[in-house]
Amino acid sequence: MAKHLARPRSAGPLFIAPFMVLFLLLFLAPLGYAAYLSLFQEKLVGGTSFVGLENYLTAVKDPQLREGVIRVATFFVIQVPVMLLLALLFALALDSGLLRLSRVIRLGIFVPYAVPSVVATLMWGYLYGPDFGPFAQLSDKLSLPAPHFLTDSWMLGSLANIVTWEFVGYNMIILYAALRTIPHDLYEAAALDGAGAWRVAWSIKLPALRPALTLTLLFSVIGSFQLFNEPNLLMKIVPDVIDSSYTANLYAYTLAFTSQQINYAAAVSFLLGLLIVIISYAFLLTANRRRPA
Repeated sequence: MAKHLARPRSAGPLFIAPFMVLFLLLFLAPLGYAAYLSLFQEKLVGGTSFVGLENYLTAVKDPQLREGVIRVATFFVIQVPVMLLLALLFALALDSGLLRLSRVIRLGIFVPYAVPSVVATLMWGYLYGPDFGPFAQLSDKLSLPAPHFLTDSWMLGSLANIVTWEFVGYNMIILYAALRTIPHDLYEAAALDGAGAWRVAWSIKLPALRPALTLTLLFSVIGSFQLFNEPNLLMKIVPDVIDSSYTANLYAYTLAFTSQQINYAAAVSFLLGLLIVIISYAFLLTANRRRPA
């Protein structure tokens, strides 16, 4: 009897063993190795030597890293509210049941998310082109000056437009799925009380969407600070506007694979990861405190 009861206890660790092995090998081991690398410094004279936290102290004072972080923070402030507002409007419109061909519209809005970011950036890079893009050709036909989407003053907005195009459908699906879980009893009760569509949206749907909106905003925080593909590709088109430290992620990549400063790049990456964790935790803490008990 004792042996029979002991079997389930030993089965649990066996079931999670494959996950733990993969977690250690694919997640914790690379992180640990990167942390180890960040504590060293390679010099022309003397080779590799242990420097402790010196790389981190250098990164904190690095003006290029600081500018990259400020730039992605500005990008977050510009892009995320627009993207989430559009996703919310599309989700509410689809859930209202008033749209014809709602499945086609839903698929059409979601399809850009399935397009690889490399392809999306190349496509928008062509559209933004000041000499050969359709906007430039249309301006030429109308004898108007061509819009300069790839100049320094427009670049952040142009990047925000690409990322919004890519991810508005993804966020819309999360919000739409949350709307579909609202019990229909609430809608029927609201209809009996004489509530219209706007009142239902404001008093029932939006409060019910708060957890989903928190989730999408958290993903957006992480995604904004990881901005890499779009500026990295556009840098080939306008190298005088986007340099190798335009975003913090791009700066870490350049340090590691162009400048061969592996140790310093590891420290920069860890510092950036720590910043994302702190911002995400502060955001979740604020959201949970405002949540009604």
